[in-house]
Amino acid sequence: MTITKEQIAELTKKYGSSETDTGCSAVQIAILTTRINSLTAHLKEHKKDNHSRRGLLAMVSKRRKLLDYIKENNPQQYLDLIASLQIRK
Repeated sequence: MTITKEQIAELTKKYGSSETDTGCSAVQIAILTTRINSLTAHLKEHKKDNHSRRGLLAMVSKRRKLLDYIKENNPQQYLDLIASLQIRK
């Protein structure tokens, strides 16, 4: 359900402007997407885990807000990001 520091460093290197730029919206979206995917797999096995489901909905909401921010400020980066992370519009 959690992601490791190595995975965060890899995502930061791929989507950030530098290796330590974890505050960039694109990096935050990539990290949230990884966490959402792992939590979704967990919830498929544990259907009655409502506490984790609530956390999942909060993460999806935060990711949606960050995606809306990027879409408003840089539409091309938005399209590239949803294509590379395979996120539905």
